[in-house]
Amino acid sequence: MWTLVMYDLPTETKKERKAAATFRKELLNDGFSMFQFSMYVRHSASSENAEVHKRRVKAALPELGKVGILQITDKQFAQMEIYYGAKPQQLPQVAQQLEMF
Repeated sequence: MWTLVMYDLPTETKKERKAAATFRKELLNDGFSMFQFSMYVRHSASSENAEVHKRRVKAALPELGKVGILQITDKQFAQMEIYYGAKPQQLPQVAQQLEMF
C-alpha cells in the first residue's frame, strides 16, 4: 500500500514558510520520501499500517494550504509511468517484505 501526500502551502510570510517546512520535516520523519516538489510517497506493508501514517499526516496538517492524501495499492503504483523529459524513469524501489508462510 502506498500513501501519497500532495500539498500546496502558502509561503508568503515567515510564519507560513516555517509551517510549510515543519510539515515537510514531519513527512520525512515519518518515512515519506520526496517524489516531486510538494509530493511525498511512503510504502506501507499493510493497509492498517498505511492508516497509521495517514493519521500522522492529518495530525501534522498546517493551518493554511491545501493537502491531498491518496492511498493506492502496490499494483496501482506499479502501473504508474514516470518520465524525466521524454526519457522513462524507474519507480522507487520497495523494501521487500519477508513472508513467514
